[in-house]
Amino acid sequence: MFRWLKKLYDWVLHWAETPYAIPALMALAFAESSFFPIPVDVLLIAMAVSIPKRSFEYASYVSLFSVVGGAAGYLIGNQFMGVVGWPIINLYGYEEQFTTLSESFRNYNFIAVLTAALTPIPYKVFTITAGAVSSDFIEFFVASAMGRSARFFAVAALIYFFGESIKSFIELYFNILTIVFTILLIGGFFLIGRLF
Repeated sequence: MFRWLKKLYDWVLHWAETPYAIPALMALAFAESSFFPIPVDVLLIAMAVSIPKRSFEYASYVSLFSVVGGAAGYLIGNQFMGVVGWPIINLYGYEEQFTTLSESFRNYNFIAVLTAALTPIPYKVFTITAGAVSSDFIEFFVASAMGRSARFFAVAALIYFFGESIKSFIELYFNILTIVFTILLIGGFFLIGRLF
């Protein structure tokens, strides 16, 4: 399993050195939100490090196509769960997560999607589950757009301002950084809600 994932990881990374890097980035952003196992961050980081001044442009492409891919994941869960959704969930062994998330979406749709959009939690599980339980699509879409944009623009900003030196730091501490960022963001929403 790990050998297969490593090959897939290397295949994703090789696109950064081809003339098709931007279309590959868009396609990967779309696919990763609905069915593909390798996070798009891998290619975004490689491309942004190679041309830091285009970091925000790349983050724009990734954000847009990731949100559209998330909507496709929602559609899979909502309309094609039996044919497409369950095979994807089973392929990655996310049956337990699906069951747990189903209840979360009924009560905390916006926060659940926002958290998934920001963190290394497999986003495709959230998009498919949101569709399967028919969670509010507008809430889902807004949370996806906010979370995915915040995540990818944060990576782009770090590379834009710190360049190559930040690449290994991001790769080493990516999970911790995204969890801290999510806690701060949700804490900010909670604080705003309490104040107003």
